[in-house]
Amino acid sequence: METDVLICGAGAAGLTLAVELARRGVAFRLIDAAAQPFHGSRGKGIQPRTLEVFEDLGIVDRMVAAGGPYPPQRVHRDGGFDDSPFMEISDPTPREPYRIPLMLPQHKTEAILRERLAELSHRPRYGEALESFTQDADGVAAIVNGAPMRVRYLIGCDGGRSTVRQTLSIGFPGETLGVRALVADLDLEGLSRDAWHRWNDGKPESMSLCPLMGTDQFQLQARIPGDGEVDLSAVGLEAMIASRTRRDDLKVHSVSWASAYSMNARLADRYQVGRVFLAGDAAHTHPPTGGQGLNTSVQDSYNLGWKLAAALDGASSLLATYEEERRPIAAGMLGLATRLLQATRTGGGNRRGRAEQQLDLGYPESSLARGPNAGNRAPDAPVRGAAGQPTRLFTLFQGTHWTLLVYDAPSPIAARAGLRIYRVGGDIVDDQGLVREHYGLAPGDCVLVRPDGYIGAMTRDAAVLDRYLDAVI
Repeated sequence: METDVLICGAGAAGLTLAVELARRGVAFRLIDAAAQPFHGSRGKGIQPRTLEVFEDLGIVDRMVAAGGPYPPQRVHRDGGFDDSPFMEISDPTPREPYRIPLMLPQHKTEAILRERLAELSHRPRYGEALESFTQDADGVAAIVNGAPMRVRYLIGCDGGRSTVRQTLSIGFPGETLGVRALVADLDLEGLSRDAWHRWNDGKPESMSLCPLMGTDQFQLQARIPGDGEVDLSAVGLEAMIASRTRRDDLKVHSVSWASAYSMNARLADRYQVGRVFLAGDAAHTHPPTGGQGLNTSVQDSYNLGWKLAAALDGASSLLATYEEERRPIAAGMLGLATRLLQATRTGGGNRRGRAEQQLDLGYPESSLARGPNAGNRAPDAPVRGAAGQPTRLFTLFQGTHWTLLVYDAPSPIAARAGLRIYRVGGDIVDDQGLVREHYGLAPGDCVLVRPDGYIGAMTRDAAVLDRYLDAVI
């Protein structure tokens, strides 16, 4: 087979997976039925944990340069307004270098991912649709735009109406949340860009206008009636804005993208059937409250990518841990987003905090977790090389390899392909004591960090480490 993996859907999930496979040298094809990339701002929040993922992929600086911080929220009422922070403001720490979310319109996030993919000599193929597929023990036979192809694995990143999920007859249970809304990207005159403006919070005619960082546009979000047509033209949306703000000085010059939709919370019964997997919105759909969806989708692919590459090299048992680890994360995300939606419906506010940042998510119950703190996110820490140059753990982790930190002792295991070993107290100097503090280490302790930045094992037993690595590399 010339192509090992077929990825259906070139949104954030599909692009992240493609980057992960490309930097591991996996042969894949990334297709999307649309004629061109998505050009809207639907998912505009990049949470701190996803910023860490993008640092590993080598694009976090581009993301931050292209976007900006969230402005305060400004609630308009009775001719006046109240300003309040949109989120809890926290300074970066040595263990958590990103502590506030980034606002970046989805089309810009995806453009940067496409740019990174091009640097790795790959591009999405637009206008190519998956028509059907069957699978057997050795691979998947697919029809794409009428042409047959055979691959070893098929990944459905093709959205809430996923062809892949429906072909597999995977259940997608959940609920319709009784809220219909619109979202639109507007060129708007007459409103300041120093705040996320909100009107009629907790009421059926609630509406907000948020300046889209990195652009000259605003994003309009509004509740709309449960049925009937909605005028999404510039004239129609200007009339809605005038009615709900009771202002006639806000002028809509153009609408670059708009969508009316009903909010749902749904979770696929399975993420895997044989050699076929679901990721992103194909596996979970949710209300936009809390800015969780795009982030969860990116992290699905970040989890799946290294496991697919390992499976192609013979560690196929790893693939069963994808659903085991990611489906509970999505279930929790759906619960959080639904609770936040209810709060906004009752006027309970829209402020975000630690729970939305995804820094505390992990896989402590995973079958891949061995020993204390295993399954948790591996913290960052400043260190120095033996020659005195400053660096960070995240810099040592960056790439496609596993990392073994051995604290103040010789390594109990030999080097092997796909593993980098650092002796803390030897070639790496913990001069501030933060590696010891963040990981709770004593001399002789070893921390094995997965390619996706989670602790796989903590032990000082060489046999445990060797058996673990034999199964995953």
